[in-house]
Formats: sequence, C-alpha cells, structure tokens
Amino acid sequence: MKKNEMEIFDVDAQLDEFFGKEGTPERRAAEERANAFFTGQIIEEARRNAKITQAELAERIGTNKSYISRVETGRTEPKVSTFYRIAAALGLTVQLSPAV
Repeated sequence: MKKNEMEIFDVDAQLDEFFGKEGTPERRAAEERANAFFTGQIIEEARRNAKITQAELAERIGTNKSYISRVETGRTEPKVSTFYRIAAALGLTVQLSPAV
C-alpha cells in the first residue's frame, strides 16, 4: 500500500467493537485477560533470561511446572505473594512507585 493510500481508522472504536465499551463488564474482562497475559510474558522472559526451565522455577517456589506454564500463558494469575516468590526465585525485585 502506498503511503497516500493508507487507511486511517479509529482504534478506540475498534476496541469498543471487539471488547465492549469502556467501563462495561466485557471490556473489564478483556483488560483483565490482557493484564494476565502481559504478566505471564514478563515472567517467561525473566525466566528465560535467568536460563532456568519452568520445572526449575516451579521447584524454587514450591509448585509444579504446569502452574508455571499456566502463569506464563496468562491462564492463571499468581497471587501477589506468589508473584513475589517468583520474582525472588528469578533474582528480581518488585518496585512500586507513584503513578505520574
């Protein structure tokens, strides 16, 4: 497609169409799924950077490989306490800072 032939579209309208309008239960559920997936991707990347397997991470935090797999794919969100254990097992810290 040539530069002058590119279509301009409203991203907000597309999000509304696919996931429901802002503030609706459908949109909140979609946002929760997206956050779970994003959290899982962060954990997976950190685990790979630490060069350990899912089984090794699971052993370090006292769970099983299938749980780590579910977390990394966003099918399960770890409790906050478990998230901190995962971070520590990967040699990471969690820092909270005020929103700007």
